[in-house]
Amino acid sequence: MSAREKKDLLAETDRLREEGRAAEARERLLQLTTRFPDDAEVAYRTAWVHDVLGLETEAVAYYERSLAGTGLGAEDRRGALLGLGSTYRVLGRYGQAVETLRLGIEEFPDDGALQTFLAMALFNTEEHHEAMRLLLRLVASTSDDPHVQKYRPAIEHYAKDLHETM
Repeated sequence: MSAREKKDLLAETDRLREEGRAAEARERLLQLTTRFPDDAEVAYRTAWVHDVLGLETEAVAYYERSLAGTGLGAEDRRGALLGLGSTYRVLGRYGQAVETLRLGIEEFPDDGALQTFLAMALFNTEEHHEAMRLLLRLVASTSDDPHVQKYRPAIEHYAKDLHETM
């Protein structure tokens, strides 16, 4: 199979997933993983479709394979880190979720979704201060609410230390 044929098949599986035909996409992707077991892009798409179908346990191995491989573009790598971290969290594997999402933020420091999912995982590991710090900084930097922006300096200040008093 040529690289062009593989690309076309991946585009077809994306289309099927977007049309709500994820089970069909999964079957085609499982066939592709048999043919391309070390292909990071195929593994990422396979992980993603498993997540869409609520098959998080099965998704983990594909996410891990996609991140261990080479050839994954930056946006897909970002998605794989978020997907794996979120999936670990859903499965109650909170420590692995935190580790994966921290890696994602190291690589993509401005990604608000990675920061949000890390905050959730930190909450699950009872690292509440760090979770609040992340969320407060994210709200302060991304909110269009004029009232939030009015108090942005104070929010950013207290995000550093919520225990600070006068």
